[in-house]
Parts: sequence; structure tokens; C-alpha cells
Amino acid sequence: MGNSLTCSLSDHPVGKDLQAMRTGQRQNKGMRTRLGCLSHKSDSCSDFTAILPDKPNRALKRLSTEEATRWADSFDVLLSHKYGVAAFRAFLKTEFSEENLEFWLACEEFKKTRSTAKLVSKAHRIFEEFVDVQAPREVNIDFQTREATRKNMQEPSLTCFDQAQGKVHSLMEKDSYPRFLRSKMYLDLLSQSQRRLS
Repeated sequence: MGNSLTCSLSDHPVGKDLQAMRTGQRQNKGMRTRLGCLSHKSDSCSDFTAILPDKPNRALKRLSTEEATRWADSFDVLLSHKYGVAAFRAFLKTEFSEENLEFWLACEEFKKTRSTAKLVSKAHRIFEEFVDVQAPREVNIDFQTREATRKNMQEPSLTCFDQAQGKVHSLMEKDSYPRFLRSKMYLDLLSQSQRRLS
């Protein structure tokens, strides 16, 4: 009789709800901690150095003031420089919009595909990751562009993402790029590279 009446808290519906709440609170606390770290120093140069392609100090030594200054010449100059891409990615992460750059880079890589079999699977992967409605990293494009790209998926080609990639490039160039150039992250990077010269 004792065995039939005893049950653990986790077996009872109310107990399960309590456990779920506790787990959720722990997860929320962890998320708040991570978000708090971002809000305190998200726009600082130290964030940028953490994600540089090479070791941060070596990379910063190789980055000249002239190179970093040229990033302000045009958005395409920024995108053509690996440290420029790394800095811009770090900045977009602070704005929670790095999916735009990631999509653009995925499209650039996709255009280098030579195997027809790989082309089809890569195209579908990119579409499902960035373009489809409710995609995990959905980019901000208009309905017509999304639908045109969806139609392109019926017979993927090296140009199937051109329209969507162009829209995302334009969005970043007109919106995120000017904010990046005014950001503390970019200005700190410039002053740090200038200090090394003095």
C-alpha cells in the first residue's frame, strides 16, 4: 500500500510544471547574463578582437590604419577585406542582425560551386536557413523577392539567389553599414590602429 501512494514530485503534473518553471528560470537567468554582457560592452573594440580570423593581437598588428580607414570608402571595400567582414559581423551581432551578412557570404560561397549535385543541395540548404518564411536565420526581404527565390528553387542555378542577395546587400549598405561607421567599435578600432603607429 505504501508503494502505491508514494510518488515523486516529478511524476505529478503539478510537480512537472514546477520542474519546468525551475528549468526555464535557470535558462532565462543564463540568457539574461549573456544579454547583459552584450549590452555592457557590445559596441567596444574588445568584442571585435574576440572574433578576428587570426589571433587578435597579431591580426590588429597587421591591420593598418589605412586599411581600416578604407572600409569607409564603400561597403564593397569593407566586404572585400577579411578583417572588415569580421568587424562588421561583430557589429551586426550587437544588433542581432548578423543573418544578413551570413546570407550574403553564403551566396558568395554558393556561386563558387562547380558540382551540379552539390549546387542543388546547397541551394536548398541556403533557402531553408535564410530565405524561407520562419527560417532559423530569416533575412528581411520583401514577399516578391522571397517568392521569386522560391520559384528559383525548382531548378537551382548559380544565379538563383541573386535578387535576394542584392536586396540584402542594399539593406546592409543603406542601413547597417552607416551605423557601423559611426559605431564605437569602428572608431575604437581606428584609434587603436593609429596609436600603434605613434
